[in-house]
Amino acid sequence: MRVFVTGATGWVGSAVVRELIGAGHQVRGLCRNPAKAAELAAAGAEVVEGSLQDLQGLRREAQAADGVVHLAFDHDFSRFAQNGADEAVSIEALGASLQGSERPLVVASGVALLAPGSVSSERSPSRPELAALPRNPEAALARLRARGVRGAAVRLAPTVHGHGDHGFVSRIIALARDKGVSPYIGDGANRWPAVHRLDAARLFRLALEQGADAGPFHAVAESGVPFRRIAELIGARLGLPAVSLSTEQAPAHFGWLAQFVGLDCPSSSEHTRAVLGWQPTQAELLADLDHPAYFAV
Repeated sequence: MRVFVTGATGWVGSAVVRELIGAGHQVRGLCRNPAKAAELAAAGAEVVEGSLQDLQGLRREAQAADGVVHLAFDHDFSRFAQNGADEAVSIEALGASLQGSERPLVVASGVALLAPGSVSSERSPSRPELAALPRNPEAALARLRARGVRGAAVRLAPTVHGHGDHGFVSRIIALARDKGVSPYIGDGANRWPAVHRLDAARLFRLALEQGADAGPFHAVAESGVPFRRIAELIGARLGLPAVSLSTEQAPAHFGWLAQFVGLDCPSSSEHTRAVLGWQPTQAELLADLDHPAYFAV
């Protein structure tokens, strides 16, 4: 297949590009950072310089592709609402070029807010569009599916780990190092699903190749790792105490991350494994985290 990938140089996107090329697909990757273009080309992809704001370019690339994987998002939280709106418009542009064909569109979403406090599954409905949570790629995809576009969401675990990770866990490590403690909230029993970056990349490929009509899919290798165990491992690695904070105390340590650190959002991937034959093979979160690569300054 000739596949157009947005977010092709990101943490997950760069792994998806390599996974697709390794399986024999031809990839054209969107890249807004000229400094990253060389890395994308070295991976074997054709570089498409541009951004999600170039709607004409998105339509052109989708029209020429056999399938599209959408992973791009601007994580500037100072303009999060606008970034969410921009993403919805870009998904619409991609899907409009696929309408009336059998060519699939796979978009990245998440499991964290599907059913807080209970185990979410692929049957869990996507959350409603809310002003307080302005990013909702599944809502944009649903509008396209209603018009006949073949599309599926891959819902990522909040922790997509691996060496080189700059996501939630790496930020939590940096805060612990800076403040001299490795905290959890309350008893720390709240659970985080997790998936290795390379396992997630393989799932995006499988969804593109065979699953556009059977989604959404869950990129969840571990249903829920108690956050206290994450905090204790970080503390042990840094030689710092793991301590409990109250919900009221947490923002002083974690800042805006406090709302995510306290989430209890276990999730299942039973349907995904049954339909696509996806089986995670990489290291689990705590084993991966217990490695010097995560703690290099």
